[in-house]
Amino acid sequence: MKANRAQVERALKARGEDVRFFLLYGPDEAGSRALGKVLAAAMGGGAERIDLSGSELKADPARLSDEAASLSLFGSARYIWVEPAGDEMAEAAQGLVDAAQAGNPVVIVAGALKPTSRLLKLALAAPCAMAFASYVPEGAEADKLVIEMARGLGLAIRPDVARRIADASGGNRAILAQELEKLALFVDAAPERPQQVSHEVLELVGAATEEGDLSRLVDSASSGDSAGLQAELLRLSSEGIEGIPLIRAMTRRMMLLARLRAGVEGGNSVDSVMASQGKALFWKEKPVVSQQLGRWRSELLAKSIERLLEAERQVKASGGVGPLAVDEELLALCRQAARLR
Repeated sequence: MKANRAQVERALKARGEDVRFFLLYGPDEAGSRALGKVLAAAMGGGAERIDLSGSELKADPARLSDEAASLSLFGSARYIWVEPAGDEMAEAAQGLVDAAQAGNPVVIVAGALKPTSRLLKLALAAPCAMAFASYVPEGAEADKLVIEMARGLGLAIRPDVARRIADASGGNRAILAQELEKLALFVDAAPERPQQVSHEVLELVGAATEEGDLSRLVDSASSGDSAGLQAELLRLSSEGIEGIPLIRAMTRRMMLLARLRAGVEGGNSVDSVMASQGKALFWKEKPVVSQQLGRWRSELLAKSIERLLEAERQVKASGGVGPLAVDEELLALCRQAARLR
């Protein structure tokens, strides 16, 4: 059956009662894993976890239903975690659905599945299965996620600071978790010892670790600094950050400029439009955004946003050349910005 977030969380917390397997799929694989950990926490610290992969179950489809029906050697709770997974394990999942008994819940973490996926169709049709798709959080949803995750580490974060952290992570939960853990360590925070995180703290952490977020890449591209952009692309690639997080960070800047530019072309000065933003913009970002606001015209911003969105669609569809396509699109945008100087 198809579930919404509240339903799947409730079923996971209930240790999969009446649910033989959870299919957690979608482009946000880190979000799927985070959901799976809800079941792990409900099973208890002493629970036995059995790790399998889709390829293993393709070779031995009966193993999944066997493991789901088996008792732990130590008499403890038991659950099965399958990752990576896809249609290669559809036969094993069908065997689990058809089995006379199960007992141990199964979590299947898959990436983006097509609507024609055999595994997805099975999970949607079976009353004893539950399917939920995780998507990369954006906008207010991403800000809320930052605040909730931070609270669990003892960090108190204002919405404007949360937006900056969300932008820096590009919506990637794994990167976000790493950044928040780094911040908690830096300010010595814990759930029983909460600490406030400000923009100044973010600056200090960035200086101490000689790391930046995606803001340098965004500033370089939208200001026409080709050398700076290429240096950032190289640095981020070496840290494993490429592709869609970069394109989304760039899209957010272009959308911000488009919104502000409408005010300028409506008769307001750049200074008055910038002043109207108050604390919605980090003070260190205001000079470069103000500069860009004076250069970029609405029609060029609209065209750039359209191209960025199309580039994201192509990356999702291509599979192989995604990161290279993103780099090319950012360099093209950078060249356009250089012509506006």
